[in-house]
Amino acid sequence: MSALDELRATAHPIRLRLLSPLTGVAMSAAEAGRELGLSQATASYHLRVLERVGLVEIVEVVTIRGGEAKRYRHLSSAQPFPVVPPTVDRTGDDTDAERARYVDALADELRRRSPRRADGPQISTDAELWVDPETWQRVVRHVGHASALLHAAAQRPRTPGTNPVSMTAALFPMRRP
Repeated sequence: MSALDELRATAHPIRLRLLSPLTGVAMSAAEAGRELGLSQATASYHLRVLERVGLVEIVEVVTIRGGEAKRYRHLSSAQPFPVVPPTVDRTGDDTDAERARYVDALADELRRRSPRRADGPQISTDAELWVDPETWQRVVRHVGHASALLHAAAQRPRTPGTNPVSMTAALFPMRRP
């Protein structure tokens, strides 16, 4: 699947939310639905979309009450973060519209999580700066490593000794004005 297909899949707020709990543990659609307050059917539909674009994979099939339940896991927890993430090829208005939907979904998630902010170490940065290419590559690499560290350490929701945390990052080069 292309980067544009991934962008389209994650531009939906439910699919974006599903990736978080599936980072720490494999879950069935029913389990993920309960965690996020969704019906099993809704979770199942969105998990299939994420699977089609390669963002989640089926890691286990279990028998439950005579039926089969697939357990999905977000792939980022099993794969190292690339040094420089792939770019989305610009294909015109369609790509711009998908990016806008993705940004809306990110902003919605930040608004949803922000009221739950607790005391403790935190950082927030909003910047539009001009930097040299080497500095930019270093920043992207550091944020990528921080993201990979969080994904690798993610646990099942509500695991004793853990706390919920939020990370939203959107780093991208900009066209010159």
